[in-house]
Amino acid sequence: GTLMPVLLIGFPAGMLACNCYVLAPRAGSDAIVIDPGQRALGTLRKILDENRLTPAAVLLTHGHIDHIWSAQKVADTFGCPAFIHPADRFMLTDPINGFGPRISQLAFGALFREPRQVIELDRDGDKLDLGGIRVVVDHTPGHTRGSVVFRVPDHDTGRSELAFTGDTLFTQSVGRTDLPGGSGRDLMSSIVTKLLVLDDDTRVLPGHGESSTIGLERRSNPFLQGLVR
Repeated sequence: GTLMPVLLIGFPAGMLACNCYVLAPRAGSDAIVIDPGQRALGTLRKILDENRLTPAAVLLTHGHIDHIWSAQKVADTFGCPAFIHPADRFMLTDPINGFGPRISQLAFGALFREPRQVIELDRDGDKLDLGGIRVVVDHTPGHTRGSVVFRVPDHDTGRSELAFTGDTLFTQSVGRTDLPGGSGRDLMSSIVTKLLVLDDDTRVLPGHGESSTIGLERRSNPFLQGLVR
């Protein structure tokens, strides 16, 4: 059967401080790595070694450079697949297109290629069993066309969920939509139909910044006022 993740470790990776998360049902087990960003591998190795974990999958909430920077290196180093929505797959090899000169300068000299194993997340609401953990995949276009949210059971409550929201929903903010593939209308639709329908005590673990809950964001996020009652 599937297990609830007991181990949840997150850390900001690189100059763009993308939150990388490690999930596992227990020490000494398989693990899931979510959004390994710039220079994530060093810190990730320490976490894996200290807890005797072996990555079973790399999950990518979307294809922007700060979220996929180390995906190929992590996936190929540990021999596991990387999961991404097909609409964002092209960014695995071209992650800076449309980002502007600052990001191009930051990525100068970096070469990006696909991991040896890539699995497309092409079914909205799909349920994956990865390392003994059940992961629900929600397609949430808006920040990018292929943005997704990953939901897993929350060990702390036993009845709610953890929602890894990438750059779709932040604490007191929402994702930007001015980059290629972004859509403000799609973003708000995704938040209303996929996230605000979740229980209030669902924990929001975003791609940047601090964690929150769906209830807190529903009540106080200034970008969501008037969208729901």
